[in-house]
Amino acid sequence: MAKWTPKHEAPEPLEGPVVGTITGGTIIWFVLFLVQIPFYGWFEERGLMWWVWTCLAGAGLGLIGIWYVRGREAALKRAEAAGEREERAEPAERE
Repeated sequence: MAKWTPKHEAPEPLEGPVVGTITGGTIIWFVLFLVQIPFYGWFEERGLMWWVWTCLAGAGLGLIGIWYVRGREAALKRAEAAGEREERAEPAERE
């Protein structure tokens, strides 16, 4: 079997409001969990408890996601600030 090699470069990753997107999704999962709590018995009678626990798991994983993307965004800003400081320092060193 031949090794596959890409014929073009991969596109740059899309950057957008990642923290807001993850936070919004986490809130939706948690609200869905809260909405299902009053119907706990109904879900249990029909063997659909996985619906309730899926929403809770989505909210929990969303909290981990918020922590991760906030740290990533802070690291990107620090790297950008460090790059700007280096650019400002270079002309002074040449003189």
